[in-house]
Amino acid sequence: MKKLPMKPVFLFILVIPFFACAQSGKNKKGSTGPEKGSLVIVGGGASDAIIKRFVDLAGGNSAEIVVVPTAAGNNTYGDNASGADKMRAFGAKKVTVLHTADKSIANSDAFNTPLSTATGVWFGGGRQWRLVDAYKDTRAEQMFWQVLERGGVIGGSSAGATIQGSYLARGDTRNNQIMTGDHEEGFGFIKNIAIDQHVLARNRHFDMFEILRKYPNLLGISIDERTAIVVKGNRFEVIGDHYVIIYDGKFWSKEGWGRKRLPDSNRLFYFLSPGDKYNLKKRKVMEQ
Repeated sequence: MKKLPMKPVFLFILVIPFFACAQSGKNKKGSTGPEKGSLVIVGGGASDAIIKRFVDLAGGNSAEIVVVPTAAGNNTYGDNASGADKMRAFGAKKVTVLHTADKSIANSDAFNTPLSTATGVWFGGGRQWRLVDAYKDTRAEQMFWQVLERGGVIGGSSAGATIQGSYLARGDTRNNQIMTGDHEEGFGFIKNIAIDQHVLARNRHFDMFEILRKYPNLLGISIDERTAIVVKGNRFEVIGDHYVIIYDGKFWSKEGWGRKRLPDSNRLFYFLSPGDKYNLKKRKVMEQ
């Protein structure tokens, strides 16, 4: 019997692993939220309803909230900065405004005393890189994480939203239109994600693609004003008045999309409305 040549079989064996690797390279990693506690991530202009939801998650009347207004860039702040007065109006009896631009102070025990028993931390708006310069890799940042580990809540609006992601969108010190700038690392309460804000109010819905072209494995989320996502574990729910835009390389619509003419996957995005829920790890809308 004539023997079959071995060369084609050898080539076939080599091709299969290469094809498998190429296919697996297309799969984006999931994103993960905090193991404990919750997040309230607001796209700017936090409404009273969103502030109340944050206060309730922090414990309502028994809440101990620390408000961090540092992103706004002032030297000093009053006791009502970044919505602290509204939090008191919604029942939080202990609200402390905490600010420094000096990392040595952010490392001190005296500065961090209010954080040691806090049930909620709120980051105000401004420029998110100021929060990095003041608190990244300090004792204060460790204390923020401890709030979550105790089952508390971290919230923030505008800059206070973006800082909660692992990638720091609009983190350049020159201006806020540079999406991948000289500061690229946030606090990372959600991993493998970039968070943008004011998206519809400022027509920013194409800006996220600048980040995703450079870092295609990131999940992009852009949140409009008076709108928030409430994150618990690896899932979130949209609350507020407007929309959240998802950039996960897919498309979703309540009316279906089988007959829609869609752009390439690297130009896709879709909207979630209040009440919609999303699985960060699976990068998938949770059907109602």
